[in-house]
Amino acid sequence: MIIVGCDYHPSFQQIAFVDTETGEVRERRLSHRENAEKFYRALATTGGQVRVGMEASGHARWFERLLAELHFELWMGDAAEIRRKRGRKQKTDRQDAQHILGLLLKDDFPPIWVPSWENRDLRQLLWHRHRMVQARTRIMNQLQAVALNEGLLCKKRLWRERGRQQLEAFPLAPWASRRRHDLLELLDRLNPTIAELSQAIEQEAEKHPAAQRLMTHPGVGALTALAFVLIIGDAERFQCGKQVASYLGLVPLEDSSGNRRRLGHITKQGSSMLRFLLVEAAQVTARSLPQWRSKYLHLMMRRGRKTAKVAMARRLAVRLYWMMRQGWDYPQWIEFGSHAGQPGTGHGVPSNIE
Repeated sequence: MIIVGCDYHPSFQQIAFVDTETGEVRERRLSHRENAEKFYRALATTGGQVRVGMEASGHARWFERLLAELHFELWMGDAAEIRRKRGRKQKTDRQDAQHILGLLLKDDFPPIWVPSWENRDLRQLLWHRHRMVQARTRIMNQLQAVALNEGLLCKKRLWRERGRQQLEAFPLAPWASRRRHDLLELLDRLNPTIAELSQAIEQEAEKHPAAQRLMTHPGVGALTALAFVLIIGDAERFQCGKQVASYLGLVPLEDSSGNRRRLGHITKQGSSMLRFLLVEAAQVTARSLPQWRSKYLHLMMRRGRKTAKVAMARRLAVRLYWMMRQGWDYPQWIEFGSHAGQPGTGHGVPSNIE
């Protein structure tokens, strides 16, 4: 077997590899992508088994496709754990590749869960819609500013037929008028695109039974449910709700030592899109369920609106995790489920209802 430790960069990769039969260790620096592809295709002609280990990073999809085509094993490692296992303070590309190779040889490499290609492609659908909505929001905010400067304050009514007619009727200077025209034109182009993407997400959610079960929870729509299923993946890889909240970056930073305990803002690790969707869904849930609304108002008065929104999003994430893991919809959860994720509980471990 040939084992390769790869320190991957967007424009090149530094590798250290060993043939376990001969014990020969070599190093190479491969530029992307022609040089690297030529090297790995030549490696495939040897007919032996090849295992490549690298840190999880972006901009490597072509490399993953290449290794899958050549039937090489690809191990993705936790970058933070790999960095923690370093014993030397010096850090170079050569040392990084040697370090990854050493972890592979010692069976100490920290692998992570890697989603399937279908999962990744569906995530692109979610991200595309998310970015389109963000772009539309920025355009709408600019048009609201134009209306305010002309003394028109109608908030959401600006997007109705009468509000738009008032916006278009304002006499503006030439370049201000051009800006208004272009923004309205972009808005008219984005709305059908977002509607089409939303319909596609609903159709994809119907193909996932887990997403359909999550959608039975008040406040959770197709977008949030599908995003949760795709990003969490296999629910069994988490032992409790706290790990899910940490994975999504919804737990506070902690710097404690001795008798001193210091908590900061949330870590914001994981998917920013799913955190945003959970915050939005938690607010809808708080409007739908009296218990959640009571808890949200209590937290808001104690800690402020922003902190309360994040806290409720964390509780919703724990609830959805246990629904997904148990395979229950919302009515089954209420009848047979646990108190995990409900307002008033301070943990994510399930407990039986009395």
